Amino acid sequence: MSCRSLVTLFMREMFTLFEGHLPWICILFVPICSDFLHFLFKVNNVGTNIRKPTTEFSAEDYSFLMATNLESAYHLCQLAHPLLKASGLGSIVFISSVCGLVAVFSGTLYAMTKGAINQLTKNLACEWAKDGIRTNSVAPWYITTSLTEGLLANKEFEASVVSRTPLGRVGEPGEVSSLVAFLCMPGSTYITGQTISVDGGMTVNGLYPA
Repeated sequence: MSCRSLVTLFMREMFTLFEGHLPWICILFVPICSDFLHFLFKVNNVGTNIRKPTTEFSAEDYSFLMATNLESAYHLCQLAHPLLKASGLGSIVFISSVCGLVAVFSGTLYAMTKGAINQLTKNLACEWAKDGIRTNSVAPWYITTSLTEGLLANKEFEASVVSRTPLGRVGEPGEVSSLVAFLCMPGSTYITGQTISVDGGMTVNGLYPA
């Protein structure tokens, strides 16, 4: 079966599974085929947050964040495995967060889901390497997106973020997407199992006065 036929079959299965639509799952499959190269990549980009103290999270909050941030990526990887394996050169990129690497006051549930994504990245890299599938994770700090715009509108909060960031600013979406693109391309075929921070140096900043 051709790469394109496998993609079509997968999408039909997904639309059946989710009753004809994918309302909140961000998933990207791109087959690239030529006489010399044939590879496929998958980007797990869905994510959200509920910011509360740990003692205030409900069971519903827990289930919602786990399902959205972790379970969706996990189960889609299971479904995509045959397609990625058949491509010969498969690549999975997870969008994680620095909250899965260091303690950040964005809520314990969000941090748990991103920490789990980082570990899933390592395990799949080892388990699926024999199938020609690489897995990596990209861990951004504060980036100017719809998820952070409300927080960053508070200039005092933005200043606190910038003060912990050696490069002295928040990030831009293109600075994340360019790394994601690289991890999907042939130039990264010896990179797997890595969680790479896009954070302006925040995660390595201990106590180093400006």
